[in-house]
Amino acid sequence: MASHINIFESVRANKIKSWLLFIFFIVLIGVLGALFGIFLGSMYLGLAIALIIGIIYGLIAYYSGDKMILSMSGAKPVTKKEYPHLYHTVEGLSLAANIPVPKCYVIDDSALNAFATGRDPEHASITVTTGLMNVLNRQELEGVVAHEMSHIKNFDIRMMMLAAVLVGIVTLMSDFMLRSFIFGGHRSDDRKDMGQLGLILIVVGIVLAILAPFIAQLIKLAISRKREFLADANGALLTRYPPGLASALEKIKKDPDPLVDNANKATAHLFISTPFRKTKSFVASMFATHPDIDERIRRLKAM
Repeated sequence: MASHINIFESVRANKIKSWLLFIFFIVLIGVLGALFGIFLGSMYLGLAIALIIGIIYGLIAYYSGDKMILSMSGAKPVTKKEYPHLYHTVEGLSLAANIPVPKCYVIDDSALNAFATGRDPEHASITVTTGLMNVLNRQELEGVVAHEMSHIKNFDIRMMMLAAVLVGIVTLMSDFMLRSFIFGGHRSDDRKDMGQLGLILIVVGIVLAILAPFIAQLIKLAISRKREFLADANGALLTRYPPGLASALEKIKKDPDPLVDNANKATAHLFISTPFRKTKSFVASMFATHPDIDERIRRLKAM
């Protein structure tokens, strides 16, 4: 029972941390929108622009994001006859997770990796590389699929799509703000009417407009790293066997060629491990889409 208690504590802690990061993300959007509005002469106008951009971006990502991701990744739908073991694993774990059976896709790539996508459990899919299926044993594959199943059950993909949308909003608003300041600006008499406080707010807004895209990207990556820990813990709950996923991650860590050919920065956070060649530095860790794989393995072994 002790190990189960540790798993539940890990799940609860990561959920809290993820939502705190996400709330901070929303606050950043609100502050930027308000300052942008003040710059334009109306705080409500800035907030309205942020809302309109958010709705447009959100609708596109919500209804077509998964199709674009699968297409960009070179994923191909497969049948139960082609990959019976993969299908049986996905079907069994979907019953354990109490969600509809996700569609199965395969990427013809020697790298050991996998990802899930879809706006909700009813429109979800799990994609694995051929390299992963060739190297992992049954328990290890179950651990990986359970990890991806947990992303689906926890609505992580929707959350990360929304985070990506918010990054887009921040970037667009920052660009509008900077362009308005450089090319439009305020007339000198307008600046006098605004008073000292108004001018200070505009200066703060300009500084924030420059820094906001960088801050937003860091927050998005931080959310992604927290959701990976959560999916590890939930995946261990589904299989009731944390060593399976831990062993799979050890093999993924030792992959001599981890580069997934069709992966890019927009889709990297979806994979169970970074699909790029790993580099170790402080800057690299700040911009990492995934937490340190050794720490993930350590936590799983401690469960």
